[in-house]
Amino acid sequence: MRFAKGHGTENDFVLLPDFEDDLALTPALVTRLCDRRAGVGGDGVLRVVLAAAAQRAGGSNGRAGYGLDGTGDLGGSGDPPAEWFMDYRNADGSAAEMCGNGVRVFARYLLEHGLVRDLAFTVATRSGPRRVQVEPDGSITAEMGVPAILGPGRAVIGGLEYTGLRVSLGNPHLAVLVNTPVAGFDLSAAPLLDPAEFPEGANVEVARITGHRQAEMRVHERGSGLTRSCGTGAVAAAVAAAVASAGPGAGDGAGPATVPEAANGTWTVDVPGGRLAVTLIGTASLLTGPAVIVAEGELDDTWLSAADGR
Repeated sequence: MRFAKGHGTENDFVLLPDFEDDLALTPALVTRLCDRRAGVGGDGVLRVVLAAAAQRAGGSNGRAGYGLDGTGDLGGSGDPPAEWFMDYRNADGSAAEMCGNGVRVFARYLLEHGLVRDLAFTVATRSGPRRVQVEPDGSITAEMGVPAILGPGRAVIGGLEYTGLRVSLGNPHLAVLVNTPVAGFDLSAAPLLDPAEFPEGANVEVARITGHRQAEMRVHERGSGLTRSCGTGAVAAAVAAAVASAGPGAGDGAGPATVPEAANGTWTVDVPGGRLAVTLIGTASLLTGPAVIVAEGELDDTWLSAADGR
């Protein structure tokens, strides 16, 4: 089985080309692939599948959770349908709705293998179609959808309770703004969340505003643990910072809301693995950053059979 290894701001992934959707990717195989000692190592797995093949599968044959029912439009508004589907799995084998760093690395793989014809194209994800494009400096911008602000939420981090902002980008987040450097927070253990607020768990970001539309962030990702970066988490952190900058009351409503118009603009978000740019446009968000393919190779057949049967 062929594989590639890539990262976006050191949020790293194992990529598996499975164009015709032939591989039943078990949680056991995902966790072994992501094992940093006995496997390739990564925060998650990106399976590269033709969207038409994933759509035909429609959640059958052990492939539940695609979010593609065989009839839906795989394109964005006015865009051609997506040719490729990003099947993202967390390091623990669970399926995730979206991955902001992952979709850029996924796009880089397609580009480097000549699997797309243009420098701007659409990728199908469980959260819907996501438009990506290559910037003049080689970085990649991904359209991240409309951030839904769901109101305040709580988490216990290092034995202390904090209040943050619940944000959905297709996957759930709690972005906690703090006044001290984020390096001082212990995120090695999963923060404790209220199941009523997060019935499916959440990524938890600790973020601090460091300047005009600048912030730093660390994250504990649902299903992957402490990581060096999280693309959707960077967007959630920027949303929380923008809402806080807009003044009291913004984002405190009981129902979903969007970023206040006065807080629109581009935020720089520094993470342990590098720097990301998040552009908020009220009803949309964009994530720009590096995406690198590090290596490619072949998984050993003996290791593969042992990994899948373990």
